[in-house]
Amino acid sequence: MKTYASERATKRASTNLPEISSLPPSPLLHEETLTFLRNRKNLLAFSGGGDSTALFFLLEQANIPFDIVLVNYQTRAQSDDEERYAKTLATRFRKRYFVFTCKLSSSNFEHRARYERYGCCETLMRYYGYDTLVTAHHLGDRLEWFLMQLSKGAGLVEMLGMHTYEKRKTYMLVRPLLHLTKAALEHFLDEQGVEYFHDASNDDTSVLRNRIRHTFATPFLGLNKEGIAQSFAYLEADAKRLLPEGSKRLGDLFICARNADDLINIRRVDKALKCLGKVLSKAERDEVLRTKDCVVGGRFAVVFDESTIYVAPFLKTVMPKSFKEICRKARIPLKIRAYLFTSELNPSSLH
Repeated sequence: MKTYASERATKRASTNLPEISSLPPSPLLHEETLTFLRNRKNLLAFSGGGDSTALFFLLEQANIPFDIVLVNYQTRAQSDDEERYAKTLATRFRKRYFVFTCKLSSSNFEHRARYERYGCCETLMRYYGYDTLVTAHHLGDRLEWFLMQLSKGAGLVEMLGMHTYEKRKTYMLVRPLLHLTKAALEHFLDEQGVEYFHDASNDDTSVLRNRIRHTFATPFLGLNKEGIAQSFAYLEADAKRLLPEGSKRLGDLFICARNADDLINIRRVDKALKCLGKVLSKAERDEVLRTKDCVVGGRFAVVFDESTIYVAPFLKTVMPKSFKEICRKARIPLKIRAYLFTSELNPSSLH
């Protein structure tokens, strides 16, 4: 079950939240990021937790325009309190707010929650014309991801995972807090007297990510946060040089030149799929390179021919014989043809 709610906040709520005008300027956000966001229509992914609440106030303090969206998975009694808090903040600071409600099973919850969350946000962004989706991922999140990928066997691009700016199909994903620790964000909130929620499910160490956070990432950050932040800055610069360019994009179809080096090829596939909202696992990456013709996660076709790599949503539909014949003559792989047909793309114009 999924439901959407949207409201334009116009009245000021009676709360004990601080006046933004009374807050001293904070140096926490980089001026480069603020400049990027200042003249754009921004949507903040909000949860009521410390990270997104801190980002809410940091953006408001810097006079950055934004609205907020919250996803209520209905998994905890506290979820409804977090939703009410989001509405209180939106009303108090005159933001438009959106609430997306869904009920997910416990099976593979994190993966499905991420899929639903980004799907919800992208729907809202297309409909209301937002330019950027702003998320509150911080340095600890980045280190946790790095360690998780390191444990699975991954290259530099995959281990970094998160970047401050990521171009998606119709918008830019921006993460302004990647250089900051959770402790720094909570210190900011405590100084300003701003309330926020703690999600107790993040303390469950039976979940791999939580176990890495509490056992390795948080203690390590406490000892070496400046060095870790600087290392990620260097690694991100290196990754930009490693990431291959030159892909052609038509809607959600990516056409890349095939290289003799499969490491370069998988980088191109990985980058294309990431633009479509899919992060490859090691097993999926191995399958792509082994088969050179597969459907990843049941959703995306990846096909190599002699000189080209195709990446597109995998669809099934009835196509007329005339269209199939055009695809055959243009040497379009079978798994790509349904996307071309439904998107009304001319197969003969792809090369």
